[in-house]
Amino acid sequence: MFLELISFLSSLDPGFNVLSYLTVRAVFSMMTALLISLFLGKWIISKLQHYQIGQVIRGDGPESHHIKAGTPTMGGLLILFAFTTSMIIWGDWRNPYLWIVLTTAFIFGAIGFIDDYLKLKRQSPNGLTSKQKFVAQSIGAILIGSWLIGLDSSTIATQLLIPFFKDGAIELGVAGFLILCYFVIVGSSNAVNLTDGLDGLAIMPVILISGGLAIFAYIGGNYNFSEYLNMPFMPGTGELFVICAALIGSGLAFLWFNTYPAEIFMGDVGSLSLGAILAVIAIIVRQEILFFLMGGIFVAETFSVIIQVGYYRRTKKRLFLMAPIHHHFEKKGLSEPKIIVRFWIITLILILISLASIKIR
Repeated sequence: MFLELISFLSSLDPGFNVLSYLTVRAVFSMMTALLISLFLGKWIISKLQHYQIGQVIRGDGPESHHIKAGTPTMGGLLILFAFTTSMIIWGDWRNPYLWIVLTTAFIFGAIGFIDDYLKLKRQSPNGLTSKQKFVAQSIGAILIGSWLIGLDSSTIATQLLIPFFKDGAIELGVAGFLILCYFVIVGSSNAVNLTDGLDGLAIMPVILISGGLAIFAYIGGNYNFSEYLNMPFMPGTGELFVICAALIGSGLAFLWFNTYPAEIFMGDVGSLSLGAILAVIAIIVRQEILFFLMGGIFVAETFSVIIQVGYYRRTKKRLFLMAPIHHHFEKKGLSEPKIIVRFWIITLILILISLASIKIR
C-alpha cells in the first residue's frame, strides 16, 4: 500500500525513492509492528481480563503452573494483528508471496482461534480433538503447498536444496514437493504449539528463526548476492525480508508482555499460526532442511512427545518425567527462567550454524 504513495512522491522528488528499498521498508515494517503491539498490549490484556478470557491449566501439569490459571490468553491475536497490519502497509501488494503468507496466517490463526474458544467455553484444556485439528491443518497445508507449486516456475521449483554441499539438490517432483510442504507446515505448526508451555519459550525462537530466514530471503532475492554466495537466485523472495521484519517486530513486542512472569499467553491462535508462517517462509526460500536445524528446539519438543507416547504404550512406563521435554526439566528442579533462556541460547547457536552454510555452499 505504501509503495503506491512512494511512487507518487518519487515522481515529485526522486529522493523519496529510498523509501522503496527493501532494507528501509524492513526497518519501518519491524518498527510499525513493534509499536502497534506495544501500544495495544496493555489495553488488550485489560480487555481479556475483563471478559475473563484466561488460561485453563492442565490438572496433571507441574504444580508451579497452577498459579498461572486465569492469565489472559489468545494474545496471538495481538501478534497477528500487528504482523498483518505492518505487512499490508509496508509490503509490496504485487508480490504473491505476501498473499501466501497472509493466507497462511488467516487459515492457521482461525484453527487456533477455534481451539482456544472451545477451551474457554468448556473451561477445559481440551479444545478441538486431535483428529479435528489435524484434518484442518492438513487441508490448510495442502492448499498452501498447491498454491506454491502453481506459482513457482523456477528451475528449483520442486527441488530440495541440501545445505553445506555445493550444488547439492534432490529433485522431488510435484508430488514429492507437495508432500514436503505438507509435513513441514503441519509439523512446524504443531511443534511451536507444543513448545509454547513456558513464559516466552516459544516466541523468542520464532523471532530468532525469523531473523535467520530473513537473511536467506534477502540473499536469495538479490541476483548479485546470490551469485557471489553461490545460492540459487529466487526472484521475488526478497520481499520476505520485509515480512520477516514485521514478524520480528510483533514478536519482540509480545515478548515484552510474555516474558517471565507472563502477563499474557499467545494461545493456540498464536502458536499454530506462527509455526505455519515460519514453515511457509522456509519453503519459499527453499531452506527446509536448515529450517529443521534452526528450529531444533521445536523438533526436540515434538520428538519428546512422540517418544514419550510410544515408550509408554510399549512399557506402560514414562521415559521422561513429563512431556514436552521442557516440563521434564521443570520436574528435575530447574527453574522456569533458566530453562527458557537456555533454550533461547541453543536456538541462537543452531541459527548461527545454519547461517554458516551460506559461505560453505
